[in-house]
Amino acid sequence: MTEKEKTKLVSTEKRKADESEPVKDLKKAKLETKALKAKRPGFTDERYHETSYYIENGLRKVYPYYFTFTTFTKGRWVGEKILDVFAREFRAHPAEEYERCIKAGTLTVNYEKVPTDYRLKHNDLLANIVHRHEVPVTSQPITIVHMDDDIVVVNKPASIPVHPCGRYRHNTVVFILAKEYNLKNLRTIHRLDRLTSGLLLFGRSPKKARQMEHQIRNRQVQKEYICRVEGEFPDGIIECKEPIEVVSYKIGVCKVSPKGKECTTTFQKLGFNGNSSVVLCKPLTGRMHQIRVHLQYLGYPVVNDPLYNHDVFGPAKGRGGDIGGKSDEQLVKDLINIHNAENWLGIDGDSELSMFKPMKNDLDDVKGQILSDDDSESVSREASPCSESPRPVSLGSESPHENMCASMLVPNALNAVSSTGISSTVSTGSGNTFNPDKMTTDKHCYECKVRYRDPKPQDLVMYLHAWKYKGPGWEYETELPEWARVDWHDNEFE
Repeated sequence: MTEKEKTKLVSTEKRKADESEPVKDLKKAKLETKALKAKRPGFTDERYHETSYYIENGLRKVYPYYFTFTTFTKGRWVGEKILDVFAREFRAHPAEEYERCIKAGTLTVNYEKVPTDYRLKHNDLLANIVHRHEVPVTSQPITIVHMDDDIVVVNKPASIPVHPCGRYRHNTVVFILAKEYNLKNLRTIHRLDRLTSGLLLFGRSPKKARQMEHQIRNRQVQKEYICRVEGEFPDGIIECKEPIEVVSYKIGVCKVSPKGKECTTTFQKLGFNGNSSVVLCKPLTGRMHQIRVHLQYLGYPVVNDPLYNHDVFGPAKGRGGDIGGKSDEQLVKDLINIHNAENWLGIDGDSELSMFKPMKNDLDDVKGQILSDDDSESVSREASPCSESPRPVSLGSESPHENMCASMLVPNALNAVSSTGISSTVSTGSGNTFNPDKMTTDKHCYECKVRYRDPKPQDLVMYLHAWKYKGPGWEYETELPEWARVDWHDNEFE
C-alpha cells in the first residue's frame, strides 16, 4: 500500500468516526430520555391510591392531592435560563412564585434541584409538584353493559371525561373503572365528548382493540345516537352531506366548509314536545363533532350544546353555514374570549403546559360554559392513565386530543358551599364517606384559598347520547336517558 493510499484510508476512517459521533449522541439522548420517562411519576398502580372519592350534592369529588407535572424541554427553550422560560411561557404565577418553587426544590430539572439561573439543555425533564384540585363530575355510576375476556362496554354518564385531561384525572372513566372495578390496562377503541353520555367500548387486549378499530375505520360499524334539538325538526329522513372542516385543532372547533372532509349524517325525528325534538342520528362517517356541526348547519342545534348552539357563530348561529361573516381567525379569537378556561388552548392532561394552574383572572372568567373533549381519527391506544400511546378512532361526535376540558366550577366566595356542612354518602367500593381529615391544604396553593360553587345538574349534561353500536357479529345498546322521552321538558331538571 502506497503512502497516498494509507493517508486516504486513515482519512476515511477518521471521517467515519466523526460521522458516528452524532449517531452516538442521538442514541445516548434517546436512552437518557427513556430513563427519565421511566422515572416519571404516575405510571404504576400507585397512581390509583394518590387520593380517593367522596359524594356530595350529587357530585363525585376528589380530595386534593400532590401531583408532579412533567414536560421535556422544548427546542426554543434550550440555552435559556429556567426562570426566564417559566416567567414567559407559563402564565399561572408571577416570576417570584417560580423562583420560590425552584429554590424550594419543587420545580426540578431531571429530578434534581437547580439554581434559578440554570440554562436548559436538550432532553431536560422539567417537573413541578403541585397541590392538585380536580373538578367534580356527576355521581351517577358507570354501568357495565357487557364484559368478557376481550372487551368491556360501559354506559358513560355525561360530564365524565374518558381519560385524564386538564383538571380531570381520578374523575375519569379509566380511573374509575380501574379503582372501582379493577379494570386496568384497557385500550380505548373510541371516545365520547365529556358531556356526551352513552356507549363506550374498551378492548382488553391489543388484538381486540385493533380488530374493532379496523371495523370502525372500514365503516363496518353502524352507530345510532339520540339527541334533543331546538324547535320542531322536519318529518322524514333528513340527510346532511355537508363537508366538515376543522377550524382549530387547538381548541377543537369545526364548521361546514367546501374545504372540509366529506361526511354524511342521517336524521329522523322521533317526537316533538312543543319546544324541542327528539332526533335519531346515524353518522355514516366519523368526523370530529359531525352530528353537532350538521345539526347546527340544519338550524336545529342540540338544545344545550355550549359550543355549536351559541351566537358566537353569528345571529344565525351557523345555520346554513352563516357564521356572521367572521374569518376563522376571528371565530377562534371570539371563542377563546367567551370560553376563557384553562384547557381551551390545547392544554392536555398530565404533561406539557398543564404543569401549572391558571391565573386568578382565568379562573374568574370561567362561567360554566363547557365545551367538549377529545377524539380524533387515529389508532387505538391503551387507556391506562398517562398513557403516551396514539389516539383512538372517532365515532363521529368527538373532538381532538388538544382541546378543552374546562372547569365546571365558578369561584364565588358568597355562594360557596362548605364541604363540612353537607351530608355525604358512599362514593366508591371502599365505603368511605366524606372525611375532613383527608382534605389537605397547601399554603402556596391558590385554589385552596378559593371557595367554589358546585355545578348544577343541567351544567353536567349535553342532550346527545351514544345509543347503539352494531358491527360484524356484535351489537350493544344502552338504556335511554330521561331527557330522551318525547314528553320530557327542561324544567324537569329544576
